[in-house]
Amino acid sequence: MSVGHFFDTDLSQLRGMTPTRLSLLQTELGLFTYGDLIQYYPFRYEDRTQIHRIADINEQMEHAQFIGRIRYKEKLGNGAKQRIVAECCDESGCIELVWFQGVKWLEKSLVTGVDYLFYGKPTSFNGQMQMTHPEMEVFKGSNHNDKFYQPVYSLTEKLRKKYIDSKVIAGLQRTLLGAAFSHIRETLPMEIIQQFRLVSKQEALYHIHHPQSDNWLHQARRRLKFEELFYNQLRLIKQNLVRKEQFPGQVFASAALLTTFYQEHMPFDLTGAQKKVIREIFQDMKTGKQMNRLLQGDVGSGKTIVAFISMLLAIDNGTQACIMAPTEILADQHYQGLKKFADLLGITIAKLTGSVKKKDRVGLLEDLASGELKILVGTHAIFEDVVQFNNLGLCIIDEQHRFGVAQRAKLWDKNKAIHPHVLVMTATPIPRTLAMTLYGDLDVSVIDELPVGRKPIQTTHRYDSHRLQVFAFIEHELAKGRQVYIVYPLIEESEKMDFKDLMDGYESISRAFPEVPLGILHGKMKPADKDIEMARFVKNETKIMVATTVIEVGVNVPNASIMIIESAERFGLSQLHQLRGRVGRGAEQSYCILMTDYKISADTKKRIETMVKTNNGFEIAEVDLQLRGPGDISGTRQSGAIDLMIADLAKDGEILKVARETAIKILEEDPHLALDRHLMIREQVMHQRKETTNWARIS
Repeated sequence: MSVGHFFDTDLSQLRGMTPTRLSLLQTELGLFTYGDLIQYYPFRYEDRTQIHRIADINEQMEHAQFIGRIRYKEKLGNGAKQRIVAECCDESGCIELVWFQGVKWLEKSLVTGVDYLFYGKPTSFNGQMQMTHPEMEVFKGSNHNDKFYQPVYSLTEKLRKKYIDSKVIAGLQRTLLGAAFSHIRETLPMEIIQQFRLVSKQEALYHIHHPQSDNWLHQARRRLKFEELFYNQLRLIKQNLVRKEQFPGQVFASAALLTTFYQEHMPFDLTGAQKKVIREIFQDMKTGKQMNRLLQGDVGSGKTIVAFISMLLAIDNGTQACIMAPTEILADQHYQGLKKFADLLGITIAKLTGSVKKKDRVGLLEDLASGELKILVGTHAIFEDVVQFNNLGLCIIDEQHRFGVAQRAKLWDKNKAIHPHVLVMTATPIPRTLAMTLYGDLDVSVIDELPVGRKPIQTTHRYDSHRLQVFAFIEHELAKGRQVYIVYPLIEESEKMDFKDLMDGYESISRAFPEVPLGILHGKMKPADKDIEMARFVKNETKIMVATTVIEVGVNVPNASIMIIESAERFGLSQLHQLRGRVGRGAEQSYCILMTDYKISADTKKRIETMVKTNNGFEIAEVDLQLRGPGDISGTRQSGAIDLMIADLAKDGEILKVARETAIKILEEDPHLALDRHLMIREQVMHQRKETTNWARIS
């Protein structure tokens, strides 16, 4: 059998594979072939090196392993309550063992006078040590050497009910490895293996399932993680290079308009980070290659002015620009913010959203098609086929995670002759490791400093019992003319309960501040009503906005100086940070108060402490990644980019960095992997193209 075909073999061919097991492995774990199974890696290992004396075992132990003999056993109870109870002893003492399942089998197999090796979680029952459903096998002395590191695989409830546990999967892996060993070929070039002192693919696969020591386990993990991340990065970087080759971009060499704006109308000094990003964008636009850049900037870091300056480069070179926002409120805010700059320079600008009336659209669309209109700000309405540009040169997408890939592609097609440059912006800080794997095919720019004069938001944690002090603080700020947000969670599964919380909260705020005009905002309201409520708050007609998380993204109310987040324990870190970013937009000191119950989990405590300690969105994102994992943070897993089987983005940042640098170096020298010494990499990449999700597939 050829190497390629061996790992495509159906799992039904594996010795010891019963039809029931096969069916469950397919439906529950998605394992169909030898290649699928061998890459189903353990997620942790149990250290079986230590054997305890029974007298030393206590209920504080996570697990305990001991050798003992059965002194007596009996069957108790009837029907579902039937169980086997046995007393097991060694020279130091005795422990009670209980089994509720496999009663018939245990009655026959559990015998006195034989040394057994037991492993399980000890508990105390009526003052006596007890172990329920311990793993057991006859102890032969020699067989303990194989048990040092027992692999533990992810399982489902259905598998457990059918007695398919980690031991069964480890047994199948042992059988498969025996047959597969000679078929495992190397998938990394020797120069990379030697450079980073990696173990071979054969050794890595053997020791990931059956590590013989701590060192072997460490080396196996390191090798497999490096390979997975290397091919992941290689694919993304290659995609970026190929795109740059395939898609030419308009050359924007003139910056006269930009110079005029800088010299005559710039309202404030740019930060060093903003200047650096503008240089990167201008550099891209001069190359003749289509720009595809992600701009990350924390809330309030000044992305909008960078967007406007980028638009000036497009307009100065005879093209048009558009900026897309996910909501009408945000589109309107962009329009108002950009219009005052555009008017100073005599640049035409218009807004297109769902609420723009048909008669107003006609002239707007005509001006757009003729090239008279230079900047279009809008929402999803821009996607419509009737919206035709004369020559779209730059397309900016704000809060890009709110738009699908297909929708974004539609925008690029608004210029059939030559794709527009694309600048994608997000105020959700993305950890470095996640940005590399999610957006590795984009060039990334970061604004990591706040504009001068912005005061950091002071964040405090208060328990529900402190509510009166919090109300007194609100009163104090209202007396200074400030405005306040009070946000309640909204989680779909409990929407009715949440809605009740919001309405109860609204009523208690009304009673506490009877003279203060309040606003309310929640997801059940019609879009037009939401806009009216938000507009009243922006105009300072209402002083307190009681809302759910619908106010999360982008809306700018400089006079709002307090953000109170109720039931803060029910929010994720990035959401807390986004909500906090609604205040601190003006020159005044702003505050964020996180309200929680007294009883909070360790994870919640870490989230709250992180919020109180730092305003840095990137630091917060790193902690969020450690607490939640990459899938949750990115929202949707984009095109399988983080379907990683063994690497952990929260912990493997260093390996990722080295893997990415290695991939860049290879592709800079040999973009098409045409050199003989890159043949193995080329073959692996070709094979992965067929396998859309498994980046490090053995073949």
